[in-house]
Amino acid sequence: MTIIESPAPRRIRRLAERQTTDRSALFELLDTELVGHLAAVVDGMPVVVPMGFARDGEHVLVHGSTGGGFALRAAAEHATVAFAVTALDGLVYARSLFDSSMNYRSAVAYGVLEPVADDEAEAALLALAERLMPGRSAEVRPTSRKERASTRVLRLPLDDVVMKVRAAGASEAVDDGEDHSVWAGVVPLARAWGEPVPSVLTPAQTPVPGSVIALTTGATRDHRLS
Repeated sequence: MTIIESPAPRRIRRLAERQTTDRSALFELLDTELVGHLAAVVDGMPVVVPMGFARDGEHVLVHGSTGGGFALRAAAEHATVAFAVTALDGLVYARSLFDSSMNYRSAVAYGVLEPVADDEAEAALLALAERLMPGRSAEVRPTSRKERASTRVLRLPLDDVVMKVRAAGASEAVDDGEDHSVWAGVVPLARAWGEPVPSVLTPAQTPVPGSVIALTTGATRDHRLS
């Protein structure tokens, strides 16, 4: 019997104290952000594509067309990919440009994409839809057989992940030699959904659906952006 050893945990070399292995912090990041970047090497060239995603337990779910795409190719070739998610929480204004920084949370997961089995695909697509647009699936027509056949869901296990966080003020000290009359501090970044804009063919009297109201009013907690 061949024993396959798990890879050693990845370590951040620069500013290693900012690395965190807190799974709750990782899940909070993945459950808050909506877009990640999937990277792979294709024909010797690096390819990076932004895409919507959802966390399903210990996996990240992504989807694409069965007609092609490097993600499906990478899955078929069992190639290692990287999936990165970053949240910018604020800009850190120091008393020099050199010491200025950002507050952020970032994570990169490495692994092999796994096609979701046909008998699990519909549930996976629903999980993606509910993550991106909670409640919307109950307001629209069911997905057709043709649409399901043209869509492929892939998942990436969260077994090999490295996460880095900065959540602090400007670097300063009483005796740092800087002019403390110059303002230093943090400008937090907050984002919010805007006013819904109906499509051209939507009749003027059509009410805004509950899923959109919940999203724009903050009633859908897991969809906050900040």
